Amino acid sequence: MDPGILCFHHCDHKVFCTIIPEQCPVCQQKLDRYDYNLLPFRVPYPFVKASQHPRAIVMKPTQGDFLNDYYNSKDLHIGVTNSQGIVVEFSEDGIHGVNPETKSFVPRNNGDWDQCIMLEEFDELWNIIWDSILLKVTMSPLWEASRYNEDKHNCFTFVLAFLRALDCGELSERAQDPKQFCKQYVVPRTSSAGKYISLYRQLKRQNYFIQNQ
Repeated sequence: MDPGILCFHHCDHKVFCTIIPEQCPVCQQKLDRYDYNLLPFRVPYPFVKASQHPRAIVMKPTQGDFLNDYYNSKDLHIGVTNSQGIVVEFSEDGIHGVNPETKSFVPRNNGDWDQCIMLEEFDELWNIIWDSILLKVTMSPLWEASRYNEDKHNCFTFVLAFLRALDCGELSERAQDPKQFCKQYVVPRTSSAGKYISLYRQLKRQNYFIQNQ
């Protein structure tokens, strides 16, 4: 859930908080919340609920959530949402989100995907081909549980295979090279999220976080 981090400018400082204070924590001057010079704004929340973003590539920590549990050394888990927002993913248990017998998507509780980073989202015009190719890819024996390998054949391997099969231009081209894909799609978004996480944790420890302008 968005913690609602706010930022305003005063006395040559940026002040981050969750509630605009009555006094500036730097100069102690009384603040008028209706003073347009303050220009308070809400810091953009970098995370989404996967179920609300169909036809998307989404990523979350393997354990826990971003705000409270994630550090740079922790593993990330990646998945794909279908046209209805159902997360399809590959893990040591095999494919989740698809019934291999009926060859159909399985509605599931995506609660552990309620705080994830969205790497890319496609227009609804892709609905039919997106779901069709996603189902086709999941039917391959490559994604049986016995084939899973944490280092060499994992959730990331699955998502890249889907994107290559989708043949959707630049994104599919980048999926040919895992390093290039990470450089262009993963690193910028995790770096941006990391700044928000750091700010959130500062504000859990104190009421304000102050930066020089």
